[in-house]
Amino acid sequence: MRDKIIDILKTNNLSLPRLLLLNYKQLNITEKELVFLIYIINEKDMSFNPKKISKELNEELTYVMSILESLMEKSIVRLELVKLNGVRNEILNIDELYVKLSHLVIIEEKETIKSTSIYDIFEEKFGRTLSPMEYAIIGGWIEMDFKEELILLALDEAIYNGVYKLNYIDKILFEWKKKNINSKEDKVKNENDFKTKKTEKKELYDYNWLEENE
Repeated sequence: MRDKIIDILKTNNLSLPRLLLLNYKQLNITEKELVFLIYIINEKDMSFNPKKISKELNEELTYVMSILESLMEKSIVRLELVKLNGVRNEILNIDELYVKLSHLVIIEEKETIKSTSIYDIFEEKFGRTLSPMEYAIIGGWIEMDFKEELILLALDEAIYNGVYKLNYIDKILFEWKKKNINSKEDKVKNENDFKTKKTEKKELYDYNWLEENE
């Protein structure tokens, strides 16, 4: 997942300057360093030319070098020697910046997933906003120690049967409680046991007792 996000960042399919602008403080980047990075990101030629950078940013050469040194210390930018057409050239490498930003994207995605509450799921499945009473009923199930997993299983069961009412789900939950069903595994086991008993009962009724006595 991380590699995919890094690739997207490198190809600028994601608005990198905006992503950087919103998160630079978390990366311990100063505002002056931010300007330098946005300049570098928008440069097609990554060859390190401090005089050119100094001129285009309208800053002193010593200033540019101090910003670069600071970013290198923070492991955000590094200088690399590469051979281009047989000539050694110094280039700016910002791969570590992509890695750090991808980490922030992943964290944000995980937090978004976590923020989806059981109430949101009910509203999504019902296709409408829950009433205050319905919020209270669902909250009551949670207070009675019904696991969210079990409540959502009961929700799916109700929808499968075409019923979009909490009182129906309430009956399912308390019926499962009687049968000691506390998880998906318990539910599957209960259904399998029921099918087994049903098959055995059918075989019992289908057995020809007269033939056995002949």
